[in-house]
Amino acid sequence: MEQRPGAVGPRLRELRRGRGMTLAELSAETGINESTLSRLEGGARKPTLELLLPLAEVYAVPLDELVGAPRTGDPRIRLKPVTRGGLTYVPLSRPGGVQAHKVLIPARPGTEPQLQTHGGFEWVYVLGGRLRLLLGERSLVLKAGEAAEFDAHVPHWLGPDDERTVELLVLFGPQGERAHLRARTA
Repeated sequence: MEQRPGAVGPRLRELRRGRGMTLAELSAETGINESTLSRLEGGARKPTLELLLPLAEVYAVPLDELVGAPRTGDPRIRLKPVTRGGLTYVPLSRPGGVQAHKVLIPARPGTEPQLQTHGGFEWVYVLGGRLRLLLGERSLVLKAGEAAEFDAHVPHWLGPDDERTVELLVLFGPQGERAHLRARTA
């Protein structure tokens, strides 16, 4: 079944927004100018392989997911790490809805934390190391086995609390979606 070229645009827009990226940021990552990206997302530009390949790399998704190719029945997710801004992201879920990533954040002595904001909610579970979480005016340290959930509209920063790399499981949901976990009381 052949996909309409215009059907790729909304998928590209959803991927970009789901990662909290602007067209300017995506342009800087891919080398594709903002106008072309905008036209691709709006369906006014035909998606070509030379445009889709860098987008698939930045979004860390297989090309067939960008174009909406039918699933092959294989449930495995291709764990293709992407390094961006010194952080390594390993996608653990397919695009759309809540996204799961394993994130490795190396120590960067002397680097000043840069708080950021974006839409959606984040849920973070520390797999290894000690995480320093700056959330608005608060500074928290989480150790392996601890989790935090927060509205990503609040200025925040994640990084190691010491000289070791911190390893995280991160769930990110678009606006209005959040992880709801209930613990049974004893």
